[in-house]
Amino acid sequence: MKCLNPTRRTVLALLVSTSSLGLRAAQRTPIEVWKDPSCGCCGEWVKQLESNGFAVTVRERGNNGIRAQLGIDPKYASCHTAIVAGYGIEGHVPATEIRRLLAERPAARGLAVPGMEVGSPGMDGPMYHGRRDAFDVLLLARDGGASVYRHYDGGKI
Repeated sequence: MKCLNPTRRTVLALLVSTSSLGLRAAQRTPIEVWKDPSCGCCGEWVKQLESNGFAVTVRERGNNGIRAQLGIDPKYASCHTAIVAGYGIEGHVPATEIRRLLAERPAARGLAVPGMEVGSPGMDGPMYHGRRDAFDVLLLARDGGASVYRHYDGGKI
């Protein structure tokens, strides 16, 4: 039986490789998502988050309870709700706007894309044949109001 004796270079390469994997994993932003287990667009939205550096934990038990717990008015409701760094995220909010929210840290309840806007992340699959409707990402104020955080005109997200 031959004994493996790794070279110094091999050990160093292995250490660099595993430490960089750990660093990349540590840099992923944790987010929890509550959704109905049978909702396909929610799953597509989760994939969008993962491909944009979020470490997603999915809770497959609907989102009405968590939405109420976060104090998000039902008029802003959509099919899934998330929590990231203490902010509520309601609906098909693009990862870009979540990153902006985390960078700016406004005094707010969170972000929402009410309804299920075609062309928003998760609502942009092949079954829509390239259709992209205009939609607004709303900044939800702590007092229950909202303002437009970003408008999408239906072009590429």
